[in-house]
Amino acid sequence: MKKNRPQFRINIKSRHLLGLMSVICISAMVSVLAAGVSTQPLQEIAGRVIVPFEKAIGRMSDVLTAIQERMQEKEALLLEIEELRAELDSLTTQNNKLIQDQEELTRLRTLFDLNEEYDNYPKVAAQIISKDPGNWYDTFMINKGSADGIRVNNNVIAGRGLVGIVTDVGTNWASVRSIIDDSSSVSAMTVTSQDNFVVHGDLELIDEGKLRFEQLYDLEGVVTAGERVVTSNISENYVQGLFIGYINQVKQDSNNLTKTGTIVTPIDFSHLKDVLVITVNKQDSME
Repeated sequence: MKKNRPQFRINIKSRHLLGLMSVICISAMVSVLAAGVSTQPLQEIAGRVIVPFEKAIGRMSDVLTAIQERMQEKEALLLEIEELRAELDSLTTQNNKLIQDQEELTRLRTLFDLNEEYDNYPKVAAQIISKDPGNWYDTFMINKGSADGIRVNNNVIAGRGLVGIVTDVGTNWASVRSIIDDSSSVSAMTVTSQDNFVVHGDLELIDEGKLRFEQLYDLEGVVTAGERVVTSNISENYVQGLFIGYINQVKQDSNNLTKTGTIVTPIDFSHLKDVLVITVNKQDSME
């Protein structure tokens, strides 16, 4: 919206002022002649006073005209600036909309790719509508529920792999506990050696994008950093083969039998928005 700015105008023009002074001088001359006084002194006064005054008035007129022109130029410049600012605001809004559309397209493409990767499981897409206070999506609620076929213990995936598990269900909503929650534990295995172990959530480690694991029996020492980790075939609540992350660090326990360490998760648990819910449970696949 364009703002109205105060208009600066010169109300008494120089030519009017000059005319007024001329009238006064002529009146004085007429008065002197009427009184029979010689005009010679008056002519001398006119030469010494009125003529310089006329020149000063002329110079003042030029100055005032220049000021008026500059003010008009300034007003035109301010108007142009306002128009450019409005155009910039419009372009900024359009650019932000394009960025949002691009981000949404990227999220949808990621979900599509994830759906294709796990095409052997039926799934329902959902959006996160609330979460517990804090920076991380350790527990959150989605906008789909029993009316969409979602049940307790359904597995939830996003990005490139496992996010969590459904813990409570309503008609049009469901609660999810993610694998980064301190109370979460997932039976996992390495893809290469298929050694089993347990992955735990840790809200302190997630600041580094990591999970912790324990009870890894790796007697031959084949599990190293970079090993791919998925949900185990012996898990009670998670279907087999869901990607969890990569081994980051492995440490031998004091008993010399098991190992503990950390896993890097591919999921950004601070910016979750869209998820896929696998609508079959581990028990369903077992039956």
